[in-house]
Amino acid sequence: MTNENPRPRKQVLLRLDPAVYDALARWASDELRSANAQIEFLLRRALAESGRLPGGAAPIRRRGRPPKATPDSAPEPEPPAG
Repeated sequence: MTNENPRPRKQVLLRLDPAVYDALARWASDELRSANAQIEFLLRRALAESGRLPGGAAPIRRRGRPPKATPDSAPEPEPPAG
């Protein structure tokens, strides 16, 4: 599945207390996310819980690396030698 969101991602400067950032970075690491992805995850969750997440917001990106190939383009496995 490809992300076909034509809108560029918005870049913002965020100033945080160093202790807050360290706690956030540890939490992100525990969940295999970057600190930036963790901030976006938490902001989206807070917006959704308060009923303020816009309906047109693109879905959150999946964690981890994107797949190397789509299932349609993957080579078929070879039959076992026999």
